[in-house]
Amino acid sequence: MNVDPGRRLQAVATLTVSIRLAVSALVLAAILLTAALSSLLWWRTAEATSRQLASTINEQIVAAVRKEVSAIVDEARAAHTAIRTLFLQNVLDTREADKREFVFLSQLQSQATISWVAFGWPDGSFFAAHKLGDRQLEMMEISLTDHPGQRRVDEYDVVPGDIEFASRRFEPTDFRVADQAWFKAGLTADDPQWFRVMDHPTGARPSIAFAGPIDVYQERQGVLAVVIEYTRLARFLSQLEVGRTGTAFIVDDSGVLVAAPDKEADELHPARSDITLLPLARAALEQAGEAGRKEAWRTRLTSRGAAYEVALTPLPFPGWSLATVIPEAEFLGPVETTLHRLILGLAVGAVLAALASAALARSVIAAPLSRVVGELRHVEAFALEQVRRHPSRLKEIASLSGAIAEMASGLSAFRKFIPADLVRGLLRQGVEARPGGSIQELSVMFIDIAGFTGLSERMGDRVVPLLSRYLDLTSEIIVANGGTIDKFIGDAVMAFWGAPQPQGDHALRCCRAALACRRAMDESGLVDDLGQPLQIRIGINSGRMLVGNIGSELRLNYTVIGDAVNVASRLEGANKSYGTRILIGEATERLARGAVLTREIESIAVYGREEGLSVHELVGILDDGVTEAGWIADYEHGLAHYRARRFAVALADFEAVLEQRAHDRPAALMRDRCRQFIAAAPDDAWRPIAALTSK
Repeated sequence: MNVDPGRRLQAVATLTVSIRLAVSALVLAAILLTAALSSLLWWRTAEATSRQLASTINEQIVAAVRKEVSAIVDEARAAHTAIRTLFLQNVLDTREADKREFVFLSQLQSQATISWVAFGWPDGSFFAAHKLGDRQLEMMEISLTDHPGQRRVDEYDVVPGDIEFASRRFEPTDFRVADQAWFKAGLTADDPQWFRVMDHPTGARPSIAFAGPIDVYQERQGVLAVVIEYTRLARFLSQLEVGRTGTAFIVDDSGVLVAAPDKEADELHPARSDITLLPLARAALEQAGEAGRKEAWRTRLTSRGAAYEVALTPLPFPGWSLATVIPEAEFLGPVETTLHRLILGLAVGAVLAALASAALARSVIAAPLSRVVGELRHVEAFALEQVRRHPSRLKEIASLSGAIAEMASGLSAFRKFIPADLVRGLLRQGVEARPGGSIQELSVMFIDIAGFTGLSERMGDRVVPLLSRYLDLTSEIIVANGGTIDKFIGDAVMAFWGAPQPQGDHALRCCRAALACRRAMDESGLVDDLGQPLQIRIGINSGRMLVGNIGSELRLNYTVIGDAVNVASRLEGANKSYGTRILIGEATERLARGAVLTREIESIAVYGREEGLSVHELVGILDDGVTEAGWIADYEHGLAHYRARRFAVALADFEAVLEQRAHDRPAALMRDRCRQFIAAAPDDAWRPIAALTSK
């Protein structure tokens, strides 16, 4: 019957949250979800835009480099064609030194990207015009007949619109044009072609050369070469803007670096480029394979935790490709920074919104609902007088509060018929409203007004106010002492202790309540129609009894039943016979012994019971200052002699009691019995048990 509702709802209770938290969580979740979707969409759009911008920049770089390489190739071809034409038309003879020098120097001056114009004769002689940066030129000649093993060098300064001779020197050289691939191929070729060149009279300088034979009157005069050093390409690449930290490389089909950006590189200064990102270009070239050599190709590579966009584009020169390496941070960095700021702003906004929603939920929803829940707690505790209606801006909460108030008002009409404290106790213990009970040791009390039958007949309906005042006094005392009011039967009050809430001292509580009721009635000033003070009689008994919901499914009564209950009722009636006001059973006296002052009246056989029951009169509570009285001791001595058939001795004890208390009805009864038995002794079957023949 006793079911713990908390245990039944334990799984659900662990999942419950407050409305304020729920609303805040929903608002926060909505904000974060919206922010996440918006940020994702913005990120995708920004990323696509940034990549498109990077692609556009790369296309512009590629276009510029392709244009420059095409121009270099075309300039080399044009210079070679112009000089070759002069030789073919016999305008210039290969052995005419002055004219040859003039033509070669003019080509160097007019073509900014050309580094060398060289000519080799079949006998191994060599002549070349060489650019020394942007401010000097040199003419050199290596003859196998004049000054063999040496080269003559004439230096010229470049002045606006002209050149000026600066110096001449001779220096040893081991350069042999006959060992150069471009020369050897040119002697046997029909048309000019491109060569990769490393060795020069001035040392090793990576270059390309457009070289081909010179024939005059079908006689091969030698090989003409127009040479472009890679440093010219490095200088050009340095002029390109490849982001803030990106770079561009020209590599050949085997991954060998042709040129990297270097604004200081020229014929005098070798390239000292930053080639940190070159491995990425080579990795992309290897990854692309043939596809990267035929058409534009892009990929994304990582190095040391950083991501890079690498693009490969074939160039007009055979085997060359342009590789641009741009860190993603160059174009996605601002996007990421903006995104981080956006996320931070959204986080702050989400927190502020959550706080605002929490405050709003608290003031508009949570606080009103908490007040409504408080009213429900009052209803749950059956404290219906404390239920109040709470207005709210939310229609649903206002309606709920109104419904609770109306429910409490409706229940209040019934609380006068139902013991409120009993209902509260049952609710706290989770006792379900269905038939059932259990055997427990409890204490039960019956209170009745002496002579109420005649009183009610004389007063008629005028007895109601008097009865109500009496019931109010006793009910308040019973409840104050932890008792459960079972029912009112006319003027009778039935109450019990120890249930529905367990009470280890239920017998003492019951005794305290009985004495308090007697005292309250004495002090109340309540009188009957004859002006006599109202007197009450109380019967108390303890023992094992059935307690629970007794009745049917249609109507239940939380009550106690059993023999111990019946005895308490008989004891209440026995007060009339003994002239006492409070009688308690032997079980109650035993449970409260040491805390209460009692006197044993005698053993009686109550109506419906054959065996003797020791009956005690409740005199007072020892803690309240009540002390043992001599008359109690005299009475109990007399009772012991009476039970031992020493009637004369018992008579003396009872008369001693009457000397102290002239109107003590139990002592008078026992005195009369002793006199009777002295006059006519009882037979051997006599037992010291009084039989009560009325309820």
